Amino acid sequence: FFFFFFFFFFFFFFFFFFFFFFFFFFFFFFFFFFFFFFFFSSFHFFKIKTKEEEKRRKEEIKMRPIVLKGHERPITGLKFNREGDLLFSSSKGYNIVAWFSENGERLGTYDGHGGAVWSVDVSRHTEQLISGSADQSVRIWDVENGKELQKFIHKVSVRQVAFGYADKQFYSITDAIMSQKSAIQVWDLLSKPIKPIIEMNLKTEAKVQSAMWGPLNETILTTGEDGVVRVFDVRNGKEIHAIKEHTKSVTYITPSKDGLLFATSSKDGTSRLYDMHSYQHLKTYHTGRPINSCSLSPIKDEILVGGGQEASQVTTTRVDAAQFKVRFFHLVHEEDIGGIAGHFGPVNVVLYRPDGSGFVTGGEDGYIRLQTFDPDYYTKFGFDV
Repeated sequence: FFFFFFFFFFFFFFFFFFFFFFFFFFFFFFFFFFFFFFFFSSFHFFKIKTKEEEKRRKEEIKMRPIVLKGHERPITGLKFNREGDLLFSSSKGYNIVAWFSENGERLGTYDGHGGAVWSVDVSRHTEQLISGSADQSVRIWDVENGKELQKFIHKVSVRQVAFGYADKQFYSITDAIMSQKSAIQVWDLLSKPIKPIIEMNLKTEAKVQSAMWGPLNETILTTGEDGVVRVFDVRNGKEIHAIKEHTKSVTYITPSKDGLLFATSSKDGTSRLYDMHSYQHLKTYHTGRPINSCSLSPIKDEILVGGGQEASQVTTTRVDAAQFKVRFFHLVHEEDIGGIAGHFGPVNVVLYRPDGSGFVTGGEDGYIRLQTFDPDYYTKFGFDV
């Protein structure tokens, strides 16, 4: 019995000790093995994986816009200040909204109009804002506090307003309604009281769609529903030139940063480039769909256009979403080099940032989309998102 007990106890103790030692040894062996393996060998693998994930994450958010919702009606106008840090927007609603362009923060509104605000412009030093509305008024606002400084009553709806280059003048262009033809009034801001120094009555019954100042405030260029771009001499009020290249309504006109060129967009599906001094037609950019707006890049040989099917036909006919892409064309080669989708309806306004680092669009859907270019934009010729 004693021998049996001793043998059993010895066998049990030896077996337990051997099992415990074996388990303990292998457990720590594998633990340290895997620990050192992952720490020294796999650390680089995980580091690479992290970089790849970060790269993939950045690609996923590439060109992701900031979407601004401050209007309930279609966007009619967008304007950056000279530095590009502020953006002003107008719509068929009654208010004007100021935004911080870096992050899309809404800074405030300018309230007072009683109709659709068709046009906005900001002075060179971002001190005053001017707006023209369907309530038959032009109003000048203090940018900082939003107070109305001046109000100018017109006989009909005001379609376009803009400060002159030295902020000493502004023009207002009224709509052609019934027997009332479109008229251009140039106002002197230095006179007391402020009054128009000249009035130019258009001989056509077509509405003016867009306008801009010519060099040194000596001329005003207008675009009309009849497809004609007209040039008026501010000194005597006479029409001195007419460009009849487009076959349908000319919706927008915009100058280049250096003032040597200007571009137009039209319902005929083309955007055209002209020389500012000779008014010679230089280039044509075809999209195959109506164009509502265009903008010339301040840093590259590119033109940005936006438009789409007529807003009145969007709900009655089948529409391809690609129609509402904004398109980029090479300024010299006239090639379509890319496009970016986003809006759910026609794009009414497109505008490059003053420094060319991005652009903004406003649509019939009431949304504003702030886009900032990623680094690939500055190295690659074309892209499509």
